[in-house]
Amino acid sequence: MNQREKATAFRALHAGPPFVIPNPWDAGSAKLLASLGFRALATTSSGFAFTLGRRDGGATLDEMAAHVALLAQATDLPISADLENGYGPGTDAAARAITRIAAAGAVGGSIEDWDRHGEFVYEIPRAVERIAAAVEASRSLGFPFTLTARAENHVHGRDDLDDTVARLVAYERAGADVLFAPGLSTLEQVRRVCEAVTKPVNVLARRNFTVAQLVDAGARRISVGGALAWVAADALVLAATAIRERGDLSVLAASNPAAEWPAGPVA
Repeated sequence: MNQREKATAFRALHAGPPFVIPNPWDAGSAKLLASLGFRALATTSSGFAFTLGRRDGGATLDEMAAHVALLAQATDLPISADLENGYGPGTDAAARAITRIAAAGAVGGSIEDWDRHGEFVYEIPRAVERIAAAVEASRSLGFPFTLTARAENHVHGRDDLDDTVARLVAYERAGADVLFAPGLSTLEQVRRVCEAVTKPVNVLARRNFTVAQLVDAGARRISVGGALAWVAADALVLAATAIRERGDLSVLAASNPAAEWPAGPVA
């Protein structure tokens, strides 16, 4: 599919049954997830930063654009990008992040209201201005880019659901296509958020939820963030520790799911 077709397919997913959008951290994991039948993929800022040997937030916009381009080449699935706060505090940064990531091949992306450098959540008026700028940029692209607006309260120690709801309502009014409040810890919180807005809500998966429970609470899209990357990293640590401490090589018995891929470089 070309980019317009991917964008149209991605937008249509949000109008159909609720779906899971997993988060690969490199081209190999993207190809594996595509082979398992998922219909779209989203990047993870923390998982990608891990591949660079950095903590979450350590990648630049240039690096994320190159990452998205590689994922878009690796599979035919629509790609949505985690753009953090747009890699800058201003409205111009939010808009630039959208146009840059679209040029790299993404058909969706998220802008959050958390300033990583200042370590604070933007006041609602400023946050709304940034979402509005991202919306304007997305609508200038010539294809239906799906913009997700993120309210970051609950992953930064601000368990204020009323404020989160007010933010998401304001972001919807500013033109966001999808709303997202990562860190919701109860199904009651998920239900409250989903009932407060009319646009699709993305919910971040937690190990104490099931997909069916989140769908019942109103989620239209379910992502996993960096969790799959950490599952893989944990498996690596456990296996390598067994080798180093016990000389146990039986941990190397894993199958190679990439063995069936066509020969040659990623195309």
